[in-house]
Amino acid sequence: MEPFLEKFFPKVYTKMKEDTQISNYCKFNSQLLTSFTSSLYVAGFIASFFASSITKAFGRKPSILIGGTAFLAGATLGAAAVNVYMLIFGRILLGVGVGFANQG
Repeated sequence: MEPFLEKFFPKVYTKMKEDTQISNYCKFNSQLLTSFTSSLYVAGFIASFFASSITKAFGRKPSILIGGTAFLAGATLGAAAVNVYMLIFGRILLGVGVGFANQG
């Protein structure tokens, strides 16, 4: 976990190392970390609305295939991420995959 924080969220990592007496729960004030965390859930929520109409029009199989493809692309992008924006975009694709697969 520490190498991940050090690479993608250096401010959070520095704050974590400085405050050793305080619990890690809710002590970080990082919009970037919040965006990283919530991007998957927001994308899944929004994608489920589009997925429902696609499932209704074309059936479950295309919806599941779109979801699986988006999830695979998001996982690949997350694994190959070199900066935090690639990481967030990968999480958005993961969320799209979850939203579509949920409707299938």
